[in-house]
Amino acid sequence: MTPSLVGEPMSEGEGKPPVVVVSDSTNITSGTEVQEKLISASRVFSDLLKPTYGPRGLDKMLYKTDGSTAVTNDGAKIVAELMVKHPAAKMMVAMGNTQEEACGDGVTTAMMLCGALLEEANNLLSKGLHPLTLVDGYRTSMEIASQLMDADAVDVDDVRLIGVAETALTGKGAEAAIDVFAPMVRDALTAVEANVEQAGAEHIAMYKIGRGGLRDSHLIRGIAIRRRVQMDNFPNNLKNAKTAVLGGDIKIRKMTRDAEIQITSAEQLDGFVEAESARKQELAQSLIDSGAKLILAGGEIDRDILHDLADAGILTVSDLDESELDNAAAATGATVIDSIIDIEASDLGVAGNVHWERRQSTDQVEDVITIDDCKTPATVTLAIGGAGEAATEEVIRGLHDALRATSIALEEGQLLAGGGATHARIANAVRKASESEPGRARLAMEAFARAMETVPATLADNSGKDPLDAVLEMRAVAREESPTPQGVRVDGEVGELSGVWHPRAIIEEGLESSVETAMSMLRIDQVISARGD
Repeated sequence: MTPSLVGEPMSEGEGKPPVVVVSDSTNITSGTEVQEKLISASRVFSDLLKPTYGPRGLDKMLYKTDGSTAVTNDGAKIVAELMVKHPAAKMMVAMGNTQEEACGDGVTTAMMLCGALLEEANNLLSKGLHPLTLVDGYRTSMEIASQLMDADAVDVDDVRLIGVAETALTGKGAEAAIDVFAPMVRDALTAVEANVEQAGAEHIAMYKIGRGGLRDSHLIRGIAIRRRVQMDNFPNNLKNAKTAVLGGDIKIRKMTRDAEIQITSAEQLDGFVEAESARKQELAQSLIDSGAKLILAGGEIDRDILHDLADAGILTVSDLDESELDNAAAATGATVIDSIIDIEASDLGVAGNVHWERRQSTDQVEDVITIDDCKTPATVTLAIGGAGEAATEEVIRGLHDALRATSIALEEGQLLAGGGATHARIANAVRKASESEPGRARLAMEAFARAMETVPATLADNSGKDPLDAVLEMRAVAREESPTPQGVRVDGEVGELSGVWHPRAIIEEGLESSVETAMSMLRIDQVISARGD
């Protein structure tokens, strides 16, 4: 019996009002009604994302409160933009955010599985099965799933790594040029892998070319920045240029206190001007003597110093922000320094190929300075072609997912087959194990297996095929020990899969998150709302 928050009157003093613990506006929901409401809210959230799943998934148009719009089928993007109110939906959002932060992909899968687990649980709850029996069955099933993934995981090689990138890009805006982007993703990560502790998406910058098409995209083994090149006589097409990265201004420092200087003769004025000019020449000469042929600065550059550097054949770019300075230093191997006078040869990096292109001066478009062909870059850049702003943003989101997935594959070295193959195998293993379960937990294990089959069913449904036929075929092939993974292909038919791979962590993390969230909801037996809704 669920305890009440309103005290019962004692036998003495019959007729006295009960002790009220909470305000009259508080609404208390108890019993199976709680699970029904939580499960209904979660199913709405899950069903919202189902049509976006897989290579044939459709897009959602998000109309934001500020009037802007976005078109995407990325589960993480949709979850981030929704303004949810229901506590169950908030639990789903938290789960999606956790999956995105941990793996960068697999959010839609986790949402779907959680919704399917809760839907199957609701059917059993309505027949009188206790929630904790469901929790026990789900926990046992998760252990079996982990064992199955241990057995089915394969090692990463170069071909499979391309498959990981292609799988993450399929169904996204970048799919139109997937044969261009998948090798780019692999090459970008392998280019920085030897120069950083662990290659990841944070070491890959994105640059919008702003013209051409997606197939004009390419990898820059360095960085590209948009800044105005201040003088036409600056050198261009530099090769193996020594590079200095300065964090501050290149000019004479101003005094921190106000001071007045009284000049009584022309000679004094000339001496004052000459002293200032000599100081500027000293700063310029220290940069020239360093041997740098490319100077990147985070602050302003004095015009006189700028002319001296131009005369010395040194390309100088100013007003870079902190992230651009850090990326430039990482790409060239330079050290970001603040003091110009103390610059040393060890502080310099090397830019393999430096080219700048003059662009028309507008509010948005400036000159483009490209630093490419760096020998040991710790940062590289994916230059994305295409003139459409919204479309390019969606491509970048897809590439970011692919980078995260591919970097996880490189780090962990284990992959699992996609296309619903792994989830169908998990369903088969759990269903087989349930046959030796004597108690009611067997019903929960069978429900878990049916929930896993949501993945191949949705893939087939979104491809225009009958989901039931796909599930039955997947049950048949999951029982076979085929050397080639069997799953739902892009056309919705069940057959051998070629190059459809996910990092094990993405599938495992998503499954664990969905199971833990479902079990947390099933353990809730009372909802207390102070607002009365």
